[in-house]
Amino acid sequence: MSDPARNTRRPAKLSDARALADFADIDWSRAWLAPLAERGARWQQAALDSYPAYLSTLNADAHTEPRVTGRGKPLAFIAQDDLPAGTSYEGHIAATGCVPTRHNLHDFFNGAMWFQYPRIKAALNARQAAEIDSLGIGSSRGATRDALTLFDENAILFACADPSLAAALRAFDWRAVFIEHRAAWGTACEARIFGHALLEKLIAPYKACTGHAWIVEVEPTYFLAADTERRAILDREVSCRLDSEPISSRCFTPLPVLGVPGWWPENEAHSFYDDPQVFRPGRRRNGP
Repeated sequence: MSDPARNTRRPAKLSDARALADFADIDWSRAWLAPLAERGARWQQAALDSYPAYLSTLNADAHTEPRVTGRGKPLAFIAQDDLPAGTSYEGHIAATGCVPTRHNLHDFFNGAMWFQYPRIKAALNARQAAEIDSLGIGSSRGATRDALTLFDENAILFACADPSLAAALRAFDWRAVFIEHRAAWGTACEARIFGHALLEKLIAPYKACTGHAWIVEVEPTYFLAADTERRAILDREVSCRLDSEPISSRCFTPLPVLGVPGWWPENEAHSFYDDPQVFRPGRRRNGP
């Protein structure tokens, strides 16, 4: 996420061919991609046309739907090669508003999150930039930047109006979360993928694919709201927490993505959850 090594380039022909194949594989009918589909399909077509067309489309959206980065700079997208040598990725975004963007799925979904959850992205960027200003770029990110990166790359926003369900998730009580309270999904809890690396992995779904759930307490009326309003609530609530609370890896709890009811046909059978290599036992004493 913040590695200056992002300037490393692959051979152009290999990179272009791989990118085209990856973009062609996006299936917008997947439940976890449906919230991105309207914008995403336009971006996908531009990405299949060319790298310049892709960047132009992202910047057109940034112009018509303005966003700001961590220090209030207007959001824009630039080619990865335009990131000055030796400049930190997050620091450059905070200082200039320009997000270095490669022609690949990883950065495609990163860009999408700047539109889905702009306040969360700006909060993450602001905290990353502050950490870099304070500690510099070393051989390791440090615990806080590691946790911020984990959120950015792999988080699932778990909106929940029932404290017992949140407690069950923290306790790895998969039977309670996915079977006993299955009817609560969509009415008392839901999962929304935020992490762009996780979305990239899910282009080719596999059972063990696991995100890091960030539990967000919501009112029951949340589940009566339209999709755009729900996203706005999550964007506001989570960004406020990121602005004001300490963050560490202990703020997350594992959530196997394909276990979410309605997201994968095979999980209609309760035996789907009997796999201990995926739905592992365990209990945490503390949680977010």
